[in-house]
Amino acid sequence: MTSRPAEELAETLVQLADTLVDEFDLDAFLRLLATRCVRLLDVDAAALLLVEDDGKDPVIGASGESAERLELLEVASDEGPSLDSCRDGTVVVEPDLAAAADRWPTFAAAALSAGFAAVHTIPLRLRSEVIGALNLFRGHPGELDPVVARIGRAMADVATIGLLHTRALRRQENLSEQLQHALSSRVIIEQAKGVVGERLGLTMDAAFAALRGYARSHNEKLAELAGSVVDGSFDTRALQPPA
Repeated sequence: MTSRPAEELAETLVQLADTLVDEFDLDAFLRLLATRCVRLLDVDAAALLLVEDDGKDPVIGASGESAERLELLEVASDEGPSLDSCRDGTVVVEPDLAAAADRWPTFAAAALSAGFAAVHTIPLRLRSEVIGALNLFRGHPGELDPVVARIGRAMADVATIGLLHTRALRRQENLSEQLQHALSSRVIIEQAKGVVGERLGLTMDAAFAALRGYARSHNEKLAELAGSVVDGSFDTRALQPPA
């Protein structure tokens, strides 16, 4: 590899690793990886299929429209190298898509029609966790050069680590928000118990039971009812136990 491509590869690896930023854009990140694969590797197109950890539909990124359509087709037809790679966590190689009609009948035909004759697929994997796959397409049959394949694997590995770091940070932020919300709700409920107890002459346990019973019978959230009690918009006499 000459000096300039080597410099660009190093720059790409740094960019793929630098995901812990406030303005992180997942779509732009996937496009970056796909386009750099085309520029730095001996391939004609690249596409990624990223399986989200929240149960949402897979996210797709590609170097061009043809490769993007093939990824969409994989998801729609439930067949293709990306899906196989995601399921098994292994590299999938098809050096001659013309001979892959039995393997992927829909995908192979579409890939050939788009002008692609071979595909090399690398899983986005860290140890036992697989989060997606990277498809490298070529316009002529044959396997990738082993050195090129290793560089592609390195790029995929760095991208995987960056994406997993981003997911871990997102989970941590979501957990912090949930804990803060739970704490805030608890404080409001305690305040509401004090208001109800003082106005209706109830113990704290009885006040909580009255709040909870009213919320359940009226299909309201306890924290929202408590907030209305505290801000004065709810008439606590409605919580008075029957004589």
